[in-house]
Amino acid sequence: MSNIQLFILILVFFFTSAIGVVTGSNSLITVPAMFQLGIDEKVAIATNMFGLVFMAIGGAIPFIRQGTVNIRRLSPLIVMTIIGSAIGAAIVGLITNRSIKVIVTVAMIVIVLFTLLKNDRRALSNEVEAEKDGKSARFSKHMLLGFAFTFLLAIYGGLYSGGYVTVLTATFIAFFGMSYTESIAATKVINIFSSSIATAVFIYQGLVDFRLGVILGVTMFVAAYIGAQFATRMNEVWLRRIFLLAVLLLAIKTVFDLAI
Repeated sequence: MSNIQLFILILVFFFTSAIGVVTGSNSLITVPAMFQLGIDEKVAIATNMFGLVFMAIGGAIPFIRQGTVNIRRLSPLIVMTIIGSAIGAAIVGLITNRSIKVIVTVAMIVIVLFTLLKNDRRALSNEVEAEKDGKSARFSKHMLLGFAFTFLLAIYGGLYSGGYVTVLTATFIAFFGMSYTESIAATKVINIFSSSIATAVFIYQGLVDFRLGVILGVTMFVAAYIGAQFATRMNEVWLRRIFLLAVLLLAIKTVFDLAI
C-alpha cells in the first residue's frame, strides 16, 4: 500500500469514526473502501474490527465519565454479545472472499432500508419499567425479544459489523426503553466487547494486519473520542437529526454503488 492510499484510508476512518459514535454504520464505508484499495476481503474485515476496538473505547470513555452507562443493566447483554460475536467471527474464516463481498453489499442495502423504514415511535418502550435506583428493568415479552435481537445482532457484528451499532441502537430504544443518549452510550460499551472478542478470533486465524490496524485504530480512537465529546453535549433532537442525516447519506451512497 502506498503512502497516498494510507493517507486516504486514515481520512476515511477519521471522519466516519467521528460521526459513527452517534450514528454507527461506519464499517459500511470503511470496509468497502479497503476493498477498493486492494486489501484482501478477510484481512479488511479483521483489520477493521481491530480498529473498532479502539473506536469503541474512545467513544465510551466520555459517556462513562458522564455516568450515562449502567453496567449492571448491560451485564446480560454483554454476555450474549461475547458469545454471539465469537460465533460470527469464526464464520468469516470458513467462507470465501466472494461471499464476504456479497454479505457486505447486502448488509449495506438492508441496514439502510431498515433505518429508513423503521418506526421511531417508542410505544414498545412503555412496557419496560426501570426502577429509580438503577436496578434492572422488569422482564417483559418485549425485553425477551430485545435479548434475542441482541444475540443475533452480535453474530452479525462479529462477522462484519457494518450497521451493527445502528440497529443495536434502535433495538435498545424499542425493546429496553432507552433514550437516544442512553442507547448510544450503551452500544459504545457493548461494541467494546463485540469487537474485542471478534478481533481475538481473527488474530487466532491470522487475519489481522497489525501495522495497518494500529494506525487505523489510533485514528479511530481519537476521532471517536472527539465525536463522543460533542455527542454527550447534544440534546435528543440533535442526536435524532444527525442519526437521520447519516442514514440519508448512506442510502444515497448505496444507490450510487449499485448504479456503477
